Amino acid sequence: MAGAQCVTSTQSYPDSILFFRCENVNSNTEFGPHLHDWGQVICVKSGVFALNIGGQRFLAPSGFAIWIPVGMEHSSYNRKPTRFRSINIDARFCGLMPLEPCVLNMDAVCSAIVESCFERDVMVPQTPADRRLCRVLIDQLSVAPVQHTYLPGSDDKFLAPILQALEANPSDNTSLADWAKRVYTTERTLARRCSQELGMSFGEWRQRLRFLYGISLLEQGKTVQDVALEVGYSSASAFIAMFQHIAGTTPERYRRG
Repeated sequence: MAGAQCVTSTQSYPDSILFFRCENVNSNTEFGPHLHDWGQVICVKSGVFALNIGGQRFLAPSGFAIWIPVGMEHSSYNRKPTRFRSINIDARFCGLMPLEPCVLNMDAVCSAIVESCFERDVMVPQTPADRRLCRVLIDQLSVAPVQHTYLPGSDDKFLAPILQALEANPSDNTSLADWAKRVYTTERTLARRCSQELGMSFGEWRQRLRFLYGISLLEQGKTVQDVALEVGYSSASAFIAMFQHIAGTTPERYRRG
């Protein structure tokens, strides 16, 4: 869906606080650079959603949301199927939302309000009760914990092809030294570029990638053992240790919760 343009505007609903939309995204779907005159919260329902916002790359798994401030250009390219719901907030009500794009951890109150509106097919709140409910939703979103666990990208001539290859195949265990040979540089140079461009080591970046895609596979009902092997770990115990280190819980508890 290359070069997708924004076709919905809050101008269509002049008295609205917000409006909702639901999107099912197929593999290898692209939304070209665009911007909105409203704030947008992308609530990921399945898979891992990737967005480029203001020069930064954000990935969010199911249960998390990505905040896009009013008027900030963004685009996306998703290699795997994902499903998300968007909360499109009129600019008048975005004053307490974060000034910069970020990943939000939505609480149970936010999720319950969004689910209620979708179950009742309330895409635009019109009754006084629904308008009050959506004001509560905005209030809760404005105080939601901000996460900085997005997966950064890079346009660096050495790093870019490596990161793209790993996103296409998270189970690839090629070492940094071997990657350096493939892109005709040194391991030391690559390590330095990772620190400068990504703000973390190569190992940490790959661990975050595997965590994000591990969540997507768990959602599909795959066993922890199968997920571990599919994202590049030799045993379930190694995957569980990594997952618990990042999420603070085990894969099974995360899936049940």
